[in-house]
Amino acid sequence: MYFLCFSIFVCFYFHFVFYTGITTIIWILIQLFILMEVGVRIVGIVLRVLNFLLAPLFWLHWRKQDPLRVPPIQNPVLLQSASELAEAIRSGKLTSEEVVTTFISRIHEVNPHINAVVQDLMCTAVYRAREADLLLREVRLRGEIDELIVTKPLLGVPFTIKESCSLKSMSNSVGCLEHRGRTAREDGRAVQLVTEAGAIPLLISNTPELCLGWETTNLLHGATNNPYRLSTTPGGSSGGEAALLASGASALSVSSDIAGSIRIPAAYCGVFGHKPTPGIISIEGHVPTLTDENYPKFLTVGPMTRYAEDLPLLLSVMAGQQAHRLELQRPVAVDRLRIYHMTEATKSIALLSVHPAIQQAVLKATDYLHNKCGATLCAEKFKELEESVEMSVSVFFAMKDIPNMLQDPLNPKHEKSLLMEIIKYFTGNGSRSLQALGFALLRSKLLFIPRRRLAHHRERARRLRTIMMEKLGTDGVLLYPVHNSLAHYHNQVFLRASGVMYSMLFNVLGFPATVVPMGLHDGLPVAIQVIAAPYQDRLCLAVAKQLEERFGGWQPIV
Repeated sequence: MYFLCFSIFVCFYFHFVFYTGITTIIWILIQLFILMEVGVRIVGIVLRVLNFLLAPLFWLHWRKQDPLRVPPIQNPVLLQSASELAEAIRSGKLTSEEVVTTFISRIHEVNPHINAVVQDLMCTAVYRAREADLLLREVRLRGEIDELIVTKPLLGVPFTIKESCSLKSMSNSVGCLEHRGRTAREDGRAVQLVTEAGAIPLLISNTPELCLGWETTNLLHGATNNPYRLSTTPGGSSGGEAALLASGASALSVSSDIAGSIRIPAAYCGVFGHKPTPGIISIEGHVPTLTDENYPKFLTVGPMTRYAEDLPLLLSVMAGQQAHRLELQRPVAVDRLRIYHMTEATKSIALLSVHPAIQQAVLKATDYLHNKCGATLCAEKFKELEESVEMSVSVFFAMKDIPNMLQDPLNPKHEKSLLMEIIKYFTGNGSRSLQALGFALLRSKLLFIPRRRLAHHRERARRLRTIMMEKLGTDGVLLYPVHNSLAHYHNQVFLRASGVMYSMLFNVLGFPATVVPMGLHDGLPVAIQVIAAPYQDRLCLAVAKQLEERFGGWQPIV
């Protein structure tokens, strides 16, 4: 405090000696060195300056593709929710074969534009659809349709799977060149439960290398495009799934989230995504997997959908015997909720500001829930979120066995040179994508946070978790950005990476969060996330449904 008072005095002195610009610079430097982690802020400032300087170059490079998007949906079957499709199949209004072949046709139509499919099993899917239709005819004759709703609530409905979540006999390389040709020995547990509920897998979709990136691109399968604007990214690491859903080429998705990997793609592509409370949905069969005891606390397998009503259904199925812990069937009275909201974590000069459209979406959602739905507005802010970057990096990179992207697969004891790998990438001989190499740099340097300070930030994260659990309780939610930007151009992720602070921290804290699309801005989706205390997932889902009714949710591409 004495240092801060002294710094203020010094700045006032300089104000009378020099002109205002110098005073401002000195004040900024004092703030950096007294109040913040210097290394983190310097990196942030450099990236912010580069983002400003290079933004015109990204626009010039991609401007010819800017108007391009996937073809609009023509078949009304593709506009129905998974819940509606399941009911239509059960009632006989549609056959599973009709539904599955309709989605297959849509996949063939859009995938040349978005490049989301790694491997498909469409012929098998049609065969399974015919089997589902035969089963339904038998069940109707026996009058056992009500039992089928309980045992196979998704019978005949097609779904898609993020490659890392594992589908038996299908590609399991997860974007790595050295794993080319590797297949999954078994279904991941969540995939298995969805299949047992009667849903029919269509394909597995693209990810970054080992899911270690926030843009879906790798040297094995290339980059996936955002269906709303093909020159932009769908995010990562579940970008393939988000792009398929947003295109109307998937009804349901099994995905995963360890640092915003469901939520950022859902936000960029304007669909619903839920990161559940950890431990509810099994991560068995997920690639990669770590031996660290904290890994299951950070990684969650979860659902992505086009409609809010499908989230609790798919979440319940994926949770299996753990579903009862979430009490998803228990009604939520929105008018009795307490609403916290923040349009950004901090106004630090080291971080990009949250896009105005996202800030407005948070405010509009807050106003609607308070003034129209009767929820109680809480003015208090969680100031501790200002240090989200430091807390996230300090906790996340404390895990053991985080994949080393510089490890030589032919000689595991040998670590490649980062500089040489970057040079090889730009000469076309690289074995890692530029994004993977960026992750390797982040892993090794920890954003220049001094190692002596890591324990301090981990303790701050622990305290923040306690504070937020107490404040949110069993009836409170926080409305918050998912990222600081809308979907950005391909490869711009390096300059916008700080935006993951809005999602990554809630993996570290273990809180559930639901992404809610809130409309379009300049043709790109705008979304927010609804965060609740652990095991209060149903609050997130109820708010998502309420906001969908007011703001429209997923917007089909026209």
